[in-house]
Amino acid sequence: MIVTTLKPLLAKNRSWALQRRQRNPDYFKKFLHQQKPHSLWIGCSDSRVPAEVLTGSHPGELFVHRNIANMVIEDDDNLLSVLQYALFFLGVKRIVLSGHYGCGGVEAAQNLPGSVLDGQESALARRIQTLRHDIQHGLAESPPSDAEPGEQLDRLVEANVKAQFARLVKSEPVRQIWQSGQELEVFGCVYDLRSGHLKELIHQSAEEPSL
Repeated sequence: MIVTTLKPLLAKNRSWALQRRQRNPDYFKKFLHQQKPHSLWIGCSDSRVPAEVLTGSHPGELFVHRNIANMVIEDDDNLLSVLQYALFFLGVKRIVLSGHYGCGGVEAAQNLPGSVLDGQESALARRIQTLRHDIQHGLAESPPSDAEPGEQLDRLVEANVKAQFARLVKSEPVRQIWQSGQELEVFGCVYDLRSGHLKELIHQSAEEPSL
């Protein structure tokens, strides 16, 4: 027996599928036997930031990985396997790493000392502790005296995107692609919940020499 709370989701799914077939009878046949996404999206798991919806994408256009605060961690097999598959098997030519203003993960990292996660041994606590380390320089900066409420969190969100971007472009799969001479563009973006707009913060299209 189907759980009652699932019925609205199933009803919306049936309605969506029907609308797509009415507009284009072959809508679902196009990617039935293969997928050729043009981009890999690495984003936050926040329910307000669905990659396909905010980019106006259709099925088959985006390969998606989402986690708490769009983090890139070197020993995260989940992320790295997605990255490797996207680059070497699907041949994507673009990676979009996107954070978003109002990120609960970044806010949790900001408020970690004294919180319920502080000192806790759990997967979530370890993530938030790592995240706090990633944005520590931003935390050390004093906000301007005329700063509006939420401005510091916005700056920390952007600092997190740049920190995760730095890890991403140094990851082995990305470096292998660039070293082989293949085309790959990597973007660091932030999504504004207030306007619905996606903004580019940083971009790299080749491996940069180590200092």
